Amino acid sequence: MKKSIQLLSASALGFGLLAGLAQAEEITVATVNNGDMIIMQKLSSAWEKETGNKINWIVLEENVLRERVTTDIATKGGQFDVMTIGGYEAPIWGKAGWLTSVDDLGDDYDYGDLLDPIKTGLTVDGKLYAVPFYTESSFTLYRKDLFDAAGLKMPDQPTYDQVKEFAAKLTDKSKQQYGICLRGKPGWGENMAFLGTMVNTYGGRWFDMDWKPQLTTEPWKKAIGDYVKLMQENGPPGATANGFNENQSLFATGHCAMWIDATSAAGRVYDPKQSQVADKIAFTRAPVNVTPNGSSWSWSWNLAIPATTQKAATAKSFLKWATSKDYVKMVGASEGWVAVPPGTRKSTYALPEYQKAAPFAATVLQAIMSADPSKPTKDPVPYTGVQFVAIPEFQSIGTVVGQQIGAALAGQQTVDAALEAAQSQVEREVMRAGYMK
Repeated sequence: MKKSIQLLSASALGFGLLAGLAQAEEITVATVNNGDMIIMQKLSSAWEKETGNKINWIVLEENVLRERVTTDIATKGGQFDVMTIGGYEAPIWGKAGWLTSVDDLGDDYDYGDLLDPIKTGLTVDGKLYAVPFYTESSFTLYRKDLFDAAGLKMPDQPTYDQVKEFAAKLTDKSKQQYGICLRGKPGWGENMAFLGTMVNTYGGRWFDMDWKPQLTTEPWKKAIGDYVKLMQENGPPGATANGFNENQSLFATGHCAMWIDATSAAGRVYDPKQSQVADKIAFTRAPVNVTPNGSSWSWSWNLAIPATTQKAATAKSFLKWATSKDYVKMVGASEGWVAVPPGTRKSTYALPEYQKAAPFAATVLQAIMSADPSKPTKDPVPYTGVQFVAIPEFQSIGTVVGQQIGAALAGQQTVDAALEAAQSQVEREVMRAGYMK
């Protein structure tokens, strides 16, 4: 199998960019330790063999990756030639001049095949500053066998009241079976990614139209109160240490009756090589409360090139390889079609092999295409972004709020105390930045 994959790489993944490379180089690639990126690292030997170049991999946990690449890009440190960044950072950093535009990967790259909302989100003033590696929305995964045994039926569009009811009925701590697993690890892209959507659908918002923080309003109190109660009563122990990867492991090993998280998880929990419950699960939409607006997130993990790199041509060659149509086929041949990176190319969803292997494909595509960062909340807001606020200060704001809520989840303070402290901290930040007078 390995030989045939390398032949595919050598014959089908040729790049005009390589012609200009005078000699082999080593590039440093920073990425997150999610399953799709681990596959990219594994298969990258094909690109190395074809080009003669080498990759120095820096693979980090999500919060650590964000901290390292943000520090490096802001200080012009130049440690990395390729960075894995989110749909939050790409337009902000592109506008600041911190990224190299990637519009010149060649006609054979087929930019028109990229999903339009994702490409638009990575574009500033007509220039594309990153290419999508995989894209996700959020949805609800659940154990259909446990639902059937308990006489429960998951609706096509669950509400949070129904989720609370189901979780209580399906928790059996004597079996280490928990009614629900949700992110508890503090961080703007960890617990706040999920909680941002929960607050949205409860009718809340981060800021009003005058940029006054809204964290002590009733929708926030109700959403975070429900979350903390739900997790303390029906979630796994030590939930404040659980982010995406930890919950994926819990769900795949049979410890969660429900899990509300990224649609990108589907390829792994449906894969019998990675999941003990692959034949026992089903999926439906993310839950709603008083409004559907912002109830499921919109996120992309992307590859970008910092403006500080001295190896832009080699970096672009790697970007082109890792986000191409042929890379998708390579993953399908090597790892199974259920494992291909989702949500980036229209052509992926037209592949019969993928349609057959991934029963969730159409649902995931619909969720990605329907998430609307321009209308994330019930009431008007001065910002865009579903599970984040698209301003540079949100990294620190979101993390501070996530830490306060994490302390409430751990029982170290009340929800009201957590939100009051968060409100004060966010007010200081937006006043200092000049948003709120």
